[in-house]
Amino acid sequence: MLNTPPAPPLTAVPPAFGHAEGVSNDEFRAAMSKLATGVVLVTAHEAALDPEGPSGEDIGMTANAFMSVSLDPPLVLVSLREGSRMDDLLAEQPLWAVSVLPESHRHIAGRFAMKGRVSDRLLFADIAWTRGGTSGAPLIDGALATLECRTEQRVQAGDHTLVIGRVLTAGLPTTEGAPLLYFRGRYRHLG
Repeated sequence: MLNTPPAPPLTAVPPAFGHAEGVSNDEFRAAMSKLATGVVLVTAHEAALDPEGPSGEDIGMTANAFMSVSLDPPLVLVSLREGSRMDDLLAEQPLWAVSVLPESHRHIAGRFAMKGRVSDRLLFADIAWTRGGTSGAPLIDGALATLECRTEQRVQAGDHTLVIGRVLTAGLPTTEGAPLLYFRGRYRHLG
């Protein structure tokens, strides 16, 4: 048996800017900005409160924290800011959709990422889309791929909710164009 020296005791990293882990919001944001991600539009249909009234409202939000989780069963994950309109809606109803945006849809990504934006009804007004037959959510025309999903699990993670969805349908509306990317806090293109 070998004699090994005892491991040094674990010591806490002194807090920096209020975080016990030693990283500030700005440091973390700067580090994560170096990770290039794809951009998607997450959509859902909010049913009308009054069955005799209007047919409800379509909701959308731009996301770059989206990924494939599993092939069998087909699962995806999207990260939603806790308390956001989409987070609140998906806590109540399980069906939603994702449109993977090409670089030609940069204006759509920017529109649905605005803070203090106008109503979603106006944001969808001049965008070509079709209603998903399974989710009832808008699927953006010209998207590189579309997915209709049903929430399987919601996980609280810091100031976000990780929504894991089972993919119910997958479509490839177009094979033209390159994906829209997000890098260093801006939309980018391959090349």
